[in-house]
Amino acid sequence: MSLLRLCAFPKCRTGRLLFERSVKHLLYADQCHVCLRIRNDNQRRIGETPWTIYRRNYSALIPKKEDGKKRLWEQSQLLDVLEARIQQLQSDVVLDVKHTEVQFVKFPQSGKGAPSVKGQASKKGGGTDPQPPKTQTTRWMEKLNREKSKTKKVLQHQPKSSEKPAKIKVIKSSPKTLSTAVSTKPTTKGAKALPKSDAPRPAASSKDALTQELPKSLGPAVSSDAFSREDALAEVEELDVELNQWSSASPVKLLEDREGNRYGDAQLNVRSYVEACVFAGDVERAQRCLLAHHHQLSRRKLLSIGLYNVMMRVWAKRGSVNQIGRLFVLVEEAGLKPNLGSYAAALECMGRNPNCSPRIISRCLQQLVENGLSLDDLFRQCMFRQDEREMVLKAIHAVEPDFQPSMDSEPKICSSPLVKDFYSERDSVEYPKLDFSLAELQERFGRQLAMEQADTVTIESVEALKPVTERMAKMREQLDDLRSHWHKALLNALRESKLMLANSGMKYWKLNVYPYLCLLEDREYVDIMLQGLCSLPPNGESLLILARDLGSRVYNKLCIRQKSQSHMADKLKRIYDRYAELLAKDMEKCNVLPRERWVELEAEMSSGPTLLGDDSQWPHILLAQLGTHLVDLMVRELKVQGNILSPSQDKKLIPVLYHMYTFRSNRKIGFIKPHPILTQILSEAMETKLTFDSYVMPMLCPPVPWTSPKFGAYLLTPTKLMRSSEGAVQHQLLLERCQDQDLHAVLDSLIQLGNCAWKINKPLLDIIISIFNDKGSEKLDIPPPLSEAPQVPRFNPLDQAQTPAEKAFMKREVVRCKKRVAEMHSLRMDALYKLSIANHMRDEVFWFPHNMDFRGRTYPCPPYFNHLGSDVTRAILLFAEGKPLGPKGLDWLKIHLVNLTGLKKRSSLAGRLEYANSIMDDILDSADRPLTGKKWWMSADEPWQTLACCMEIANASRSPDHTQFISHFPVHQDGSCNGLQHYAALGRDVIGATSVNLMPCEVPQDVYSGVAQQVEEFRARDAAKGVKIAQVLQGFISRKVVKQTVMTVVYGVTRYGGRLQIEKRLKEIDEFPGEYVWDASHYLVHQVFNSLKEMFTGTREIQDWLTESARLIAKSGSTVEWVTPLGLPIVQPYHRTKNQVLKSNIQVLNLQVNHDASERPDTVKQKNAFPPNFIHSLDSTHMMLTALHCYSAGLTFVSVHDCFWTHAVTVDTMNKVCREQFVALHSQPILQELSRFLLQKYGAGLPNDRRNKKFLEYRRMLMLLSKVPQTGDFDLQRVKESTYFFS
Repeated sequence: MSLLRLCAFPKCRTGRLLFERSVKHLLYADQCHVCLRIRNDNQRRIGETPWTIYRRNYSALIPKKEDGKKRLWEQSQLLDVLEARIQQLQSDVVLDVKHTEVQFVKFPQSGKGAPSVKGQASKKGGGTDPQPPKTQTTRWMEKLNREKSKTKKVLQHQPKSSEKPAKIKVIKSSPKTLSTAVSTKPTTKGAKALPKSDAPRPAASSKDALTQELPKSLGPAVSSDAFSREDALAEVEELDVELNQWSSASPVKLLEDREGNRYGDAQLNVRSYVEACVFAGDVERAQRCLLAHHHQLSRRKLLSIGLYNVMMRVWAKRGSVNQIGRLFVLVEEAGLKPNLGSYAAALECMGRNPNCSPRIISRCLQQLVENGLSLDDLFRQCMFRQDEREMVLKAIHAVEPDFQPSMDSEPKICSSPLVKDFYSERDSVEYPKLDFSLAELQERFGRQLAMEQADTVTIESVEALKPVTERMAKMREQLDDLRSHWHKALLNALRESKLMLANSGMKYWKLNVYPYLCLLEDREYVDIMLQGLCSLPPNGESLLILARDLGSRVYNKLCIRQKSQSHMADKLKRIYDRYAELLAKDMEKCNVLPRERWVELEAEMSSGPTLLGDDSQWPHILLAQLGTHLVDLMVRELKVQGNILSPSQDKKLIPVLYHMYTFRSNRKIGFIKPHPILTQILSEAMETKLTFDSYVMPMLCPPVPWTSPKFGAYLLTPTKLMRSSEGAVQHQLLLERCQDQDLHAVLDSLIQLGNCAWKINKPLLDIIISIFNDKGSEKLDIPPPLSEAPQVPRFNPLDQAQTPAEKAFMKREVVRCKKRVAEMHSLRMDALYKLSIANHMRDEVFWFPHNMDFRGRTYPCPPYFNHLGSDVTRAILLFAEGKPLGPKGLDWLKIHLVNLTGLKKRSSLAGRLEYANSIMDDILDSADRPLTGKKWWMSADEPWQTLACCMEIANASRSPDHTQFISHFPVHQDGSCNGLQHYAALGRDVIGATSVNLMPCEVPQDVYSGVAQQVEEFRARDAAKGVKIAQVLQGFISRKVVKQTVMTVVYGVTRYGGRLQIEKRLKEIDEFPGEYVWDASHYLVHQVFNSLKEMFTGTREIQDWLTESARLIAKSGSTVEWVTPLGLPIVQPYHRTKNQVLKSNIQVLNLQVNHDASERPDTVKQKNAFPPNFIHSLDSTHMMLTALHCYSAGLTFVSVHDCFWTHAVTVDTMNKVCREQFVALHSQPILQELSRFLLQKYGAGLPNDRRNKKFLEYRRMLMLLSKVPQTGDFDLQRVKESTYFFS
């Protein structure tokens, strides 16, 4: 039987039997449960033998015990009465809104037992049936009667010409089709919602159209008159669905991709399991898992078309057309529709099978077209590995020899008006090149590829610079011996556990971790476990965090292994070698963007594997499950001699790791803690090597340009375009649903940020390392070693000599010291990692690939060492490309220096420059003798960046011509309370705009000082009235006290949080009386909010509008979504927390998940987070626009959110671009567009019952969303003239 016949036969058979089963439900509606159960038992016995024969002739994949056993009996018995029963239905089950009664029948959800009659709804004034008691069902029927009367009026007003054949709605795909249309009782808790494909759909009104929708064997027996009044019947069902939606809150559906693949944790878990089995070569286990889930209806919902495609690709590799056909049958049985991936697998299979008939290929292509798909889309959208693409083409060429897949010839332009000119007007633009030759870039690519293929990088620790003592050498030797022993023990234990799991005898639908333990070499799992052991802090780590870390390491290694096996690396090298021509300085300049060039090259080299991967992201519960298995092995197998450090003690093996429990935030959690012996050995050995994952390191070549949400940044390491909380997938799905061109501006800005080359400031790094290895300095933010930590006091709680007060004091001291030790260790290791990576890259040029969070804010991908780090890491970074200072460059360096010191904040630029010139002696002394001179730089707000700037100024001022001095130093320009700047621009608030420097002024306006001044006025007024706390606060209100609260109000801080911030500042003032701290902080936060309300009237109105809108949207059951002016879709991932229980050998883990889209939104988080998240999305949009236009102007540009960096010579140009893009952004109707989007998104489905509480809430939400806050009279164009907007 051919593929298409296999696909067509079950479709006809299934639709036919579903319709027959629906009729059977009505046929036996008046029978009792006992009779029907006896009848079903007889059916089962009758059906066993014929079904076995039928199954053998049809497919060996269908099991004996499938629910479809009864189908043959239904087929043979019901066909005899079908025609008569249809005629009976025409007269019995017709809804007439003018007269007749409608009997509502409730069928059991299980399908067993006889249905019971719940009651009848009769026309008012007619009928004598007794009325049922006042129940929920009766109330529903009253609503139905009201709708019927409305429909009656509509029908009475229709013209007589409406007597033409009515538009018919055919309800398909459900075994309870007809009964569903007349059921009155709301769906029970255990019932499942119908999928979208099961909803009533309009069909052609002709008889031919009806017979196409129904099974062919039933076509002649069913006349069009049988359904001439089904319009009204379908309306009843639609009303039922609508009322159910608004009578009880329906849960949020799981997010799906554009092909209908579901992405809940359960669905991802099954798909990941099957993919792991396939990758490990255990095809039989994968097939059994798929069939076990498919043949059980309750588990079939966990399957998606993507999962069936995984198995299709397996059989396609083997050229098994029969197996592909059987999988198509299963897809049809599951109610799914084959997609492009399904047909790609089928065609690949036919291309590999030399005996495949061209007729089968032709029918497959015909079926593809009939399903609304195209071959061009197949080649554009499908992911191919190895030679899969060639095999698909081979099959197509067997019937269409001249076919060649066509690519999009016309490039699509981003639709945002903000970047229309950027993309369309490029005739005179020449984008900048990197300061490297083509050969250098190609050589760097090879090194980066080798590093990622190795997956880990081992580097020298900066502590290796210390002299090696005899004790250190001994500890290192012992540690090497222990690791060798532990490696063997873990290897044996891992192999034994795999044997036990493989032969556990579990049911095929139960998933364990066995396939995931077969993805890598055994030694690689052991290396991962030992790497996790060495990185364990002395005070231990949460079991869940440690488990997820180990599971993530396995997943990353798997992704790299998959790409290597698919020969993707070879194709990547060929494309990158050509792509490097765009960036190399020895090649011609052009006006093509990096993303565009990469897409062109991919189209040219389309043969071979696809660079995009299509494997599933492992759900967080799977990472935890795999990780806990590895942690359990570590706890059981890692041992050490108890006398290894003290030979006088007993010689016995003791565990290296302990599993214990502790409390955090009143929750009992599992904890893995190392034995003090291991901690002591590691601290005394002071190993000279550190091992990191390859993605931790900066890249050695320019990153791969982002071309889609799935591809970009690293060469092989999987990277998300949008960061999200562990396990959240809704952000990625939103991005994938976007039109490609809508994301171009966002992708291009990320590429521009990632293409900035960096190098190390070696003189400064050496100074920092010397202090780090010499007990550190807390004043200079260099963490001291643990040897400087306070000793944890020892005391015996049972000691009778101590009083209870003394014991309580000692307990508090122990807790305080342990906390301090843990903090010092964390800070020390963080600094060690950063400095070691910097020292490893000291002679290299490197790049930071970028991605973004769900609000659009950009971040470098390497987690430890990047320019978003602390003062230390920023100070040791320089631009790899140098540019001459020019006539004003040295002045900008001096102004930047004063900005770093935190002095002269209220001074003009001329005043800051004058101050810098007046302290040139201190600047030069700091540069020449940083550790032995006056040490002026140490008193600055940012001491290390200040010292680096002093060195740059000294070198430039001492050069023969400072205008020609080549500077690599980045100069910063900071926004003036950037969040309030966006609020003031949105509200066109004149007073607020002046306070945050949107309005040009002679000197910079300091909003924090302004608020402090106004609060002081309020305080003086209250003190005159005799308010005690106002009198106590005299002389203590300063800029520093209110700054943090003012800064965070715009980002949603509450009065409670603001009070805590002010309380902390007051406690830092030694002179302030401690007994008044609470009252004073409570008073001040009230005055700060009042001051901001007066200064920023428009800001508060907009913030309140956003907050209340989010509250009503979340209360309606939806998460808040919006789209930035650049077209980036955003959804807030705050849902109610649900608990997931994970049973493992070591502990039962209770996972708290708050990102599950199937849960209702968390209303409090949704409303509190919307205003700050919306403002963050605007400041990221402003930054991206600035990045794009700086790139077209030839500038080097990077950002730290609202702090923009460039060379000293180009600061003026960057400032001009920054202001122009801010004006362009806020010239758009941002709030109006947001209102329009929210109304379109959440304004559908208004309830018909106006007395319903849901209707009132819904109406209130719509009124609020449509009422955009009023704006003021501020002229945005004035921003272009404001010197201190960014300064």
